[in-house]
Amino acid sequence: MVTSEDMRPLSPRTLPGNPSTDHVINGIPIPKAMRVKGFSPDEWEAFVEEWASAGIAGSYKLIRRHSGSGDMGIDVAGYDDDVGLLGVWDNFQCKRYSDPLAPNMVWVEFSKIIYYSFKNEYVPPRKYYFVAPNGIGSTLSKLMDKPDKLKEQIKCNWDGYCRDKITKTTGIPLIGDLLEWYERFDFSIFSHKTVVELIQEHSKTPFHSVRFGGGLEPRPDPDIPPENPTERESRYIRQIFDAYSDHLKVKISDTLDIASSSKPDLSNHLLRQRERFYSAEALRVFARDTVPPGTFDRLQVEILDGVIDICENTHSDGLARMHEVVKQSTCIALTSNPLVTVTHTKDRQGICHQLANDDKLTWVPRGEEV
Repeated sequence: MVTSEDMRPLSPRTLPGNPSTDHVINGIPIPKAMRVKGFSPDEWEAFVEEWASAGIAGSYKLIRRHSGSGDMGIDVAGYDDDVGLLGVWDNFQCKRYSDPLAPNMVWVEFSKIIYYSFKNEYVPPRKYYFVAPNGIGSTLSKLMDKPDKLKEQIKCNWDGYCRDKITKTTGIPLIGDLLEWYERFDFSIFSHKTVVELIQEHSKTPFHSVRFGGGLEPRPDPDIPPENPTERESRYIRQIFDAYSDHLKVKISDTLDIASSSKPDLSNHLLRQRERFYSAEALRVFARDTVPPGTFDRLQVEILDGVIDICENTHSDGLARMHEVVKQSTCIALTSNPLVTVTHTKDRQGICHQLANDDKLTWVPRGEEV
């Protein structure tokens, strides 16, 4: 019988911290580990490709994804040298199940590595990691922590889980020379990657911010332009000199010509343009490391689309054209590009000079140079 003493008023727990507008718009953020566990097969496949291609690639000379029915137990391989599977390499076996990996899910994976290395298809990997969105179950984890116990259990389960599943054409009994190879095999190579480790390694890739959100890290300051322009600056600076020449009606070929001209203060103007170019170059490098490939290129296209009509209008001279284009770049509404939150006014202006560097913008039309 329910009494009044069994009932209590509802008392919802308050959110930790102070709720923000982000909470109202997007809800409470889902922890990254929970997102990984909820990935669809396609999302998991994409996550693995991103993680392997950029997250762990720096630890190896080469990373390759093996797929198909003839993969011989190899999924993602990281090579330390030029001889591939005959040299020093690590294997990452990526499995997507709705539960943590248990031994009966992967007995055959152990046997494939043992059998195909016995057949000299490759040397045994230095390390073999299981990678799974729901992690590794405690039973499997404990077995891999005790290589001798793991060796014993694989042998006990060989006939039930491995013998008829290593290949599709014939059974592989654990006898004879294969058994001798098995007994000598190093079972300490088997380990696993936790979901936290996967996320940490994925965070080093340019795909992380888009896949998990959370915003971009603060940008480092751009380099200060060196006193003497570098080779990569040659074209846009040539275009600026053409604009000065068109404005002054005298040939400007270098900074000495500026200093001796009727407007020596253009030297400061040139320095500002170079600072803008270097700011945009810093954004390019930042984008390379933090957002998917092509993101910065699309930002350049947005700037170009926003200024090209101004550039192609009639102007009194090349310097006036450059001024109007650079000014227009600061007025463009950039809303969809992932770099919007870290793009500064100088970057927009500097992108104009990057575009001039590629001759996508021209301050003085061909044939009109002084």
